[in-house]
Amino acid sequence: MPYPTIIGAIAGDIIGSRFEWDRIKTTDFQLLHPACDFTDDSVMTLAVAEGILEDKPFGPLMHAYGRAWPGRGYGGNFYHWLASDNPQPYGSFGNGSAMRVSAVGFACTTLAETLEMAAHTAWPTHSHPEGIKGAQATAGAMFLARTGSSKKEIAEYVTTTFGYDLSRSIDEIRPGYYFDETCQLTVPPAIQAFLESADYEESIRLAVSLGGDSDTLACITGGISAAYYRQIPQEILDFAYGILPEELGAISRAFDRRFGG
Repeated sequence: MPYPTIIGAIAGDIIGSRFEWDRIKTTDFQLLHPACDFTDDSVMTLAVAEGILEDKPFGPLMHAYGRAWPGRGYGGNFYHWLASDNPQPYGSFGNGSAMRVSAVGFACTTLAETLEMAAHTAWPTHSHPEGIKGAQATAGAMFLARTGSSKKEIAEYVTTTFGYDLSRSIDEIRPGYYFDETCQLTVPPAIQAFLESADYEESIRLAVSLGGDSDTLACITGGISAAYYRQIPQEILDFAYGILPEELGAISRAFDRRFGG
């Protein structure tokens, strides 16, 4: 029986979606709510997953998926990229490169391969060094979580390799935290939410409670947590798959079968 892979990131996106514009500063909230929905985070995560499953280039797939699933909260620059018939990298360092990379952390067999593939997933749009770094740090943390590293080892790797500050707790970050769409201010607190959690659900609650870009924070955290804990409560899985359109859910399940063992 495969363990859950990219559905960890997707479920985080779905749970966090209703707080993106109605932000909260508490972990005490209804986790599974009728107002939840999948966003661009899930769509692009699945585009990358199909690229890995089918050995297809990431850029064209992301472009096709975005056009097939419009109106899912795409950023302004990404929206223009989707509208172009000849899309080119536009040097973004937004957190979109980190939210879509979870499939890389599950698919690769070495850390070096993980970092290289993460850069490839970022490059079609997020070609700025900070955009690439955000994708690599997320995928690298996920690879280490999946392959048996401790939380301490993951934190040390992220801080020494990428220079992200993981010295402050979520309780210390939360009061002054605000909505931010950059990798620099999204990836470190998302990783911190994972580091402080005891299980998948708690990690998502911590990420959302920051009161920031909640769907993306929870998407990043959820991918790492799924890799580390290797289990997600069944009611969360059922909820997420119940919201995803059947054709998108099928990709996630196919990815589990290939890489969740």
